Amino acid sequence: MHLLASISVLALLIFFHETGHFLAATLQGIRVSGFSIGFGPALIKKEIQGVTYSIRALPLGGFVSFPDDDNESDIAKDDPDLLSNRPISQRLLVISAGVLANLLIAWLALCSQATFIGLPSQPNPGVLVIDVQRDLPAAISGLQPGDQIVSIEGKDLGSGQEAVENLVNQIQKSPGKTISIQKLHNGVKEIIKITPEEYLGNGKVGAQLQPNFDGNIRSAKGVKEIFNYTNSKFSNLFIKTVQGYKSLLTNFKSTSKQLSGPVKIVELGAQLSVQGASGLILFTALISINLAVLNALPFPLLDGGQFTLIIIEALRGKPIPEKIQLWFMQSGFILLIGLSILLIIRDTSQLEIFQQLSKR
Repeated sequence: MHLLASISVLALLIFFHETGHFLAATLQGIRVSGFSIGFGPALIKKEIQGVTYSIRALPLGGFVSFPDDDNESDIAKDDPDLLSNRPISQRLLVISAGVLANLLIAWLALCSQATFIGLPSQPNPGVLVIDVQRDLPAAISGLQPGDQIVSIEGKDLGSGQEAVENLVNQIQKSPGKTISIQKLHNGVKEIIKITPEEYLGNGKVGAQLQPNFDGNIRSAKGVKEIFNYTNSKFSNLFIKTVQGYKSLLTNFKSTSKQLSGPVKIVELGAQLSVQGASGLILFTALISINLAVLNALPFPLLDGGQFTLIIIEALRGKPIPEKIQLWFMQSGFILLIGLSILLIIRDTSQLEIFQQLSKR
């Protein structure tokens, strides 16, 4: 059930992302020829008012297609309603609408939680471990998702975001040094040793942490508290996501182990959904922001890549040659599919059921 909820959220976020592109185009009177969820061969396909809607075999994203990209289209190349014939500003809006849609969905999810479900109660002492990266110090030391870290080097961490910061600060200033951590797992206290590895001069253990909330909630005291909570939570998730991608780009070798494919993302969603509606909403906001930031990167096939091509066209005063654009997009497709397959294989092999089989 939790797995199904996680998959459903991921599919909906992809749908909303593509809907952003679709609406930005159609509301401006720009011709659209297709709306697809997934890549590859179409499993389900239906044409409505000249637009082909489809669900495809590889659930690794989606796309909105335009007659401009179809060499067999019978629409005249100089048709003013083709995307390529519209002003730069309108085309940039269409390209960026998917990113904007995901950011809006994340903000609305957090706001809905605060409004209709409530706000998290005061956090319990310590820090909750949400996920650990395989072969990094956290996993090697025995930390597991669901563990509660209550002290480090014999000192209580406190509670809330302050506890997370206290733990992170201690880890960052201890690269290569073995430190003692007390954790609580299924009600049993245990002291473990962990040695942070060095990353850009700081210590890193490869664990995803959050304040130790017990799942209890309370009603918001008013509209002001709702918006304050929503904006604070959204900003925190957005900043951490951007910092994560920045680290990945500036030091790929050290951070590549933190890359997660569809399998790992679904597993994380299932873990968070165990906490109920609040956990599922957190997963929705987190993944929606990640989709937005990822798609904003200036890489082939991503929205940021197409955005960059249009900016270059604006600076040149004329379109980039079609052969170069085609090569740019095709190379991105091959890289994306290849990376996705590698991540799926890696993450699937790390699932608990496969780990148990490998030990037999």
